[in-house]
Amino acid sequence: MGLAIAIMTAQEQKHPQYNTDRKIVFSLLEQEATEYNLVELARLKIRYRGFPGAKDIQNDLEKILQIWGYTDETLFEKTRQIHATGQIYRRKKTDQEDWI
Repeated sequence: MGLAIAIMTAQEQKHPQYNTDRKIVFSLLEQEATEYNLVELARLKIRYRGFPGAKDIQNDLEKILQIWGYTDETLFEKTRQIHATGQIYRRKKTDQEDWI
């Protein structure tokens, strides 16, 4: 039984951006599908795709998709259009990349 717990713990990882992302997800659940919010949703969907953990975030991202009436395919199509028309993100004061 102890081995099974160790295996489960090893499989469920905590993402280094979890705390920041959790706040963003809570915010998205309370907001509408603006261009900025769609891009944020797509960014987080990419970040957590296949990640072995953060199931609560992954489930909430799916819930947001459903609430806003998108599928993965339509979300990514829309966000490609948004990115093609200009830069949605303004440059932050730090040079830190947030795509990890």
